[in-house]
Amino acid sequence: MREINVELVTKTVEVLCIEANYKLPADVKKALEEAADREESPLGKEILMDILRNAEIASKKRVPLCQDTGLAVIFLELGQDVRLVGGDLYEAINEGVRRGYTNGYLRKSSVDDPFLLRKNTGDNTPAVIHTTIVPGDRIRIIVAPKGGGSENMSALGMLKPSDGVEGIKKFVVDTVERAGSNPCPPIIVGVGIGGTIEVAALIAKKALLRTLGEHNPNPAVAALEDDLIREINRLGIGPQGLGGRTTALAVNIETHPAHIASMPVAVNIQCHAARHREAVI
Repeated sequence: MREINVELVTKTVEVLCIEANYKLPADVKKALEEAADREESPLGKEILMDILRNAEIASKKRVPLCQDTGLAVIFLELGQDVRLVGGDLYEAINEGVRRGYTNGYLRKSSVDDPFLLRKNTGDNTPAVIHTTIVPGDRIRIIVAPKGGGSENMSALGMLKPSDGVEGIKKFVVDTVERAGSNPCPPIIVGVGIGGTIEVAALIAKKALLRTLGEHNPNPAVAALEDDLIREINRLGIGPQGLGGRTTALAVNIETHPAHIASMPVAVNIQCHAARHREAVI
């Protein structure tokens, strides 16, 4: 049994909130560079280069990549041989978010009530926390700030098993087409297939964390990822919705066993500022 004081969790979350908002992940940067090389639209190419220049400025000057610094989404893998001391784990995480968004001069985007008063909480808490118990004596913390523009374009469909692969394709492509320019393309498309209504949504969001360029290990699912990225990029929405071949940088699919009568499909859209940072303590 290994003891970890929750103050270490707080300090780690604080740093991850800031770094996630200041620095574009290397895989996303590489995907944008490759997209700029392939893009046939002069305006589309110029926009992609502007996005890359923006990321470079944000990193050098240590300012946010985007004015929407997101709701703090935390994925926590808690080792079963860890004994936490010094306070409540979730309170420690929220304190880390509070410090990170204050000390990093990040916009506070959380409201205390979703449809009545909608008063800003003032510190971007509470975080959305997803916890998994895993073997070992470590804690893996992933901070993935999620902006409102792309999240609003996401969708969930309770498809029938008889809809099959073609039904999945149609649902995903139609969701991206309806989104148009709203999620600030080029986008990353996370798709969750199976489970129950909440599982499909969760694994769609987890799919956004996968390194761009890595496919699902199941060859059939990987082939579907390839089919979908081709169909999406044929839509012609392009960078920032102004036309071109680069509407999406990747389609990442995760699956889960499902009920014999169900085939839920969730599409979680992520803008080009695909921010996430992680640490193991």
